[in-house]
Amino acid sequence: MNTTDILLWGVLPYVVLLIFIGGTIWRYKYDQFGWTTRSSSLYEGKLLRIASPLFHFGILAVLIGHIVGLVIPKSWTDFAGVSEHMYHIMALTIGMFAGFGTLVGLALLIYRRRTTGPVFMATTNNDKMMYVLLVLALLAGIATTLISVFDHTVVNYRETVSPWFRSIWILQPDVGAMAASSPSFKVHVLFAFALFIAWPFTRLIHAFTAPVHYLFRPYIIYRSRDRGRTTGHAPVRRGWDPIGTQDRAPSSASRPKRQPTSSVRR
Repeated sequence: MNTTDILLWGVLPYVVLLIFIGGTIWRYKYDQFGWTTRSSSLYEGKLLRIASPLFHFGILAVLIGHIVGLVIPKSWTDFAGVSEHMYHIMALTIGMFAGFGTLVGLALLIYRRRTTGPVFMATTNNDKMMYVLLVLALLAGIATTLISVFDHTVVNYRETVSPWFRSIWILQPDVGAMAASSPSFKVHVLFAFALFIAWPFTRLIHAFTAPVHYLFRPYIIYRSRDRGRTTGHAPVRRGWDPIGTQDRAPSSASRPKRQPTSSVRR
C-alpha cells in the first residue's frame, strides 16, 4: 500500500460522494426545469420501445446484483448454505445476462440518438460524455466478469472489493483490501467513480424522480356522464354508461326527467 492507493481508495471515494450529493442538491435548487429526461419519444418511438425497457430493466438488474455482491458479507451467504461455487455460478449467469442486455439496450439508444436528427440536436455535451462513461463502465464490468471466469488466479472480489466498499460507509476505508484486488476491478471502480461524478450534471439525474409512486396510488374515480343532460335522440354509446359510486348509484328514479319543449310563438 502506497500513497497512490491511499489517494485512490481512501480519499477519492469521499470526494466522489461529496460531488455526487452536492451536485444533486445544487441541481435541484437551481435547475429544476432541467431535471428531466428531455423525452424524445415524439421524434422516434419504434426503436425506443425496444431499447428503453432493455436498458432500464438491465441496469436495474445490474444495480441489484452489485448491491447483493457488495453489501452482503460472504459469511452471511455461507451461513445460509450457499456455497462459493453456487454463488459464483449464479452471479456469473445473472450478471452476464444483465450486463449484455444493458449494453445492447444502451447501444440501441445511442444509435437512435445519433441517427435521429431532432434527438441528436437535443443531446448536450454532458450527455455525450455520460454515454461514453456508461459504455466504459459496462465494458469494464463485463470484462471483469469474463476474466474471473477464465483466470482462476483472480482474487475473489468478496474478500477485497466488498470489505473495502462496506468500510467506506463507516468512515474507516480498508485501503489495503482494495489495493490487493485485481487490476480489472480497480479499472471498473475508477470508471464508476467518473460516472458518479458526472451523474448530477447529466440526464441521469431523472433517476431520482422516477414515478415509482404510480405503482401504489389509488384508482382514479372519474365522474360518469349524466344521461339526463344529453340532448338529441342519439343512442347512448358504449363506454358512456353511468357507473355511479356507493353514494351515487344510478337509478331511474334519480335521473332528471327531460321537460317537454313548448312551441309558443313570441
